[in-house]
Amino acid sequence: MSTNHLTQTRFSNLELSDAILRSLKEADFNQCTPIQDKTLPLALRGKDVAGQAQTGTGKTAAFLLATFQYLINDVADSDEEEEGIDYLDDDDPDKAEPIKVIKDRTINYPRAIILAPTRELAIQIHKDAISLSKRLSLSFALVYGGTDYQKQLAKVKSNVDIIIGTPGRIIDFYKQNAFTLDHIKVMVLDEADRMFDLGFIKDIRYLLRRMPPPDRRLNLLFSATLSYKVTELAYEHMYNPVLVKIETEEVTSKAINQSAYCPANDQKLPLLIGLLKHYQPQRSIIFVNTKRCAEELESTLTANGYSTAALSGDVPQEKRQKLLNSFQENSIALLIATDVAARGLHIPDVSHVINYDLPQDVEDYVHRIGRTARFGASGEAISFICEEYAYSMPDIEEYIGQKIPIKAVSKELLADIVKPERKPRFRPEQRTKRPNSSRERKPKAPASVRGNPQ
Repeated sequence: MSTNHLTQTRFSNLELSDAILRSLKEADFNQCTPIQDKTLPLALRGKDVAGQAQTGTGKTAAFLLATFQYLINDVADSDEEEEGIDYLDDDDPDKAEPIKVIKDRTINYPRAIILAPTRELAIQIHKDAISLSKRLSLSFALVYGGTDYQKQLAKVKSNVDIIIGTPGRIIDFYKQNAFTLDHIKVMVLDEADRMFDLGFIKDIRYLLRRMPPPDRRLNLLFSATLSYKVTELAYEHMYNPVLVKIETEEVTSKAINQSAYCPANDQKLPLLIGLLKHYQPQRSIIFVNTKRCAEELESTLTANGYSTAALSGDVPQEKRQKLLNSFQENSIALLIATDVAARGLHIPDVSHVINYDLPQDVEDYVHRIGRTARFGASGEAISFICEEYAYSMPDIEEYIGQKIPIKAVSKELLADIVKPERKPRFRPEQRTKRPNSSRERKPKAPASVRGNPQ
């Protein structure tokens, strides 16, 4: 993996505890990314940070490390010590040695809350938190909708240090008095711009207003864009936040080789299969705009010998996780996804992202291609400028500030495709006569009886 995305700042040079540094070393984390380099020194000294960085740049580790260190410092600061005498030998008081006696105290949980807009992102943050806290005595609760309601509720009630989850279910458990927000020491809001897009901002404000005042906690906000509404949220619910922006040219987008083709609508499928045969990617994501297109594409690619799975918004959570696990374990080579998978997924070693349909939102283009070339790796992003969605390309190029090279659709790239068999609407044995009324229909009389001529 390339290290061009890293700075010269080493984690060992930051104000991190030995336990955290050992966890980082075991995870093979040595040098900071730009967002970590600029935000960690501030957060580790207790300053609120509102950071702007694209996906795949290490912001999750940035806020997790700051959270861990703040909680460690909080315990150390609140441990009250008093001198006492430990009489090791009652017969000889001269041998008595003074020791430090730590007073017993009760910690009120949870002490930190990390809010994410999607289930996938919450799951990934939790996974990273477990990895980076192996040497720490911290407990976590992962909370999100769609599954494991009673299991998650029981976990939240077990006095965990950090809750990681989506706003809706966290509020659900909070209203059941499963936990209190009165003792929150660290609040993290990840992908704040996405929170607005998904309509979660009222839920976010509901939770923030029930925590201690901003000056009595550490507040960390991260977003792909620090728009006016995101900045307003930061100044409303944070304590003199420092705004940190990582400019586009500093992040990993340069590691993505972007290109585009201009196929007619009837050339899209042959071109897609031709490109898959040409590149033979071990793991790639194909983005489409609709669930129907995802299902049709999955059927066609399966008929042509590819192991695929379609991921859209209405896929149940348990099935969604199974699909993602199969994709990460290479049981599935191609993941066909709508924009539900564009954010919040960290899937390593995705070599190719193909925009079978151009996104209608320019920001979604950046988030889609950000699934490849993560943490310094290189990747390919290929887009189809088809008849239906061609109007999106000028806006995308203006937004990213560059022209995307157009490649020719050659005959060699247009593969012959096997069309999937269409399933019959009814099986022959399922076909039945249309039911008659309750009374049997009388047979027609002969023509002569009905008065017709012989």
